[in-house]
Amino acid sequence: MNSKERTRKAVSHIEDALPIDFGGNPVTGIHCSVVEGLREFYGLERRPVKISCPYQMLGMIDEDLKDAMGIDTEAFWSPYNMFGTSQDNWKQWCTPWDQEVLISGDLIFEERSGGGYLSYAKGNRDYPASGYMPENSYFFDATHRSASLDEGNMNWEDNVEEFTLISDDTLNYYKNAMESQDHSKWQVGSFGGTAIGDISMVPATMLENPRGIRGIEDWYTSTLLYPDYLHKVFDYQTTVALQNLKEIHELLGDNIDSVYICGTDFGTQIGPICSPAAYEELYMPYHKRINKWVHENTGWKTFKHSCGAVEPFISNFIKAGFDILNPVQWTAAGMERSELKSKYGMDLVFWGGGVDTQGTLPFGTEKEVYDEVLQTCRIFGKGGGFVFSSIHNIQAMTPVKNVIAMLNAVKDYNKG
Repeated sequence: MNSKERTRKAVSHIEDALPIDFGGNPVTGIHCSVVEGLREFYGLERRPVKISCPYQMLGMIDEDLKDAMGIDTEAFWSPYNMFGTSQDNWKQWCTPWDQEVLISGDLIFEERSGGGYLSYAKGNRDYPASGYMPENSYFFDATHRSASLDEGNMNWEDNVEEFTLISDDTLNYYKNAMESQDHSKWQVGSFGGTAIGDISMVPATMLENPRGIRGIEDWYTSTLLYPDYLHKVFDYQTTVALQNLKEIHELLGDNIDSVYICGTDFGTQIGPICSPAAYEELYMPYHKRINKWVHENTGWKTFKHSCGAVEPFISNFIKAGFDILNPVQWTAAGMERSELKSKYGMDLVFWGGGVDTQGTLPFGTEKEVYDEVLQTCRIFGKGGGFVFSSIHNIQAMTPVKNVIAMLNAVKDYNKG
């Protein structure tokens, strides 16, 4: 049984050996510092780690490391990163923590007077920086660049500049990329364009001069103050996204196995961000449209990411047509593992939740990591419907020995 077959059984709710995903998309990644440590641990060729997501400083997991870790997925990403530059013409950059990495040739990381680094959309210094890595940090934050809201002069079209029809260049990139993919692994598509309110996308770090509602606080208050405005944004975004997905499917067909649809977070550590009723009214109609099209026209499985205490929304995620939920943050309030599995485990695939990346994995002992992972596998693995990954990305400087303890627990579980 190869990786694709193993993952297909899991997403079909057939109990068997658990598939493993790390690096398949922007929320199951590993920070570049840990990728380098894992390559060293396994005795692989020493070379600078390529950065797959410069915003989060995630490292690409090359095939030799995938094989060593037992990873069953293959990432199929957009050719452009969160700062709007194409992922090619790699150049070397030394991080503030003294790691030599490879970044997109058009990226500009500029040391800021007073500490930290700035990043510029499309590598263009003629506009204010769109990202800032504070001193002693390991990833970038979006900067606030938009003007104060003028309530009497708001145009929803300002908030859709980044949602455009797919270009021939991008389609050619996808065609060439598919030819080099390992088709024995589960193909995870992250094509973009379907964010529907994802707060990581709202500031538009890829745009040089974004207009509209771009501040995080302004965006969240706008869900109450300007719902008609947001409906127009989401409707336009969905219409464009469906056209793009149609073209991508015509090109790639069902060589893609699952597709990352939406990363909008609806939970904090202690409770929901909004009410389930607000989700049903503002977001769910567009999720339904996207999932309906995907299921009627493709063989793809649809992937929903939402951090935090989202148990009150899960039944609506199912009604909206999502097949997969990530990261399954059972450390948040109201997210007890056995309850989640009992109530929703036959209707949703849990993709993630394997280990706590805020506490146990970075700060626990190897035994604590091993025991937590094994317990989670026993709960979520029962009856299938579980793809092993951590609760969101593995963070910077996480001890490699703990990552190995995590993988050993999954392997031991799979041995029965």
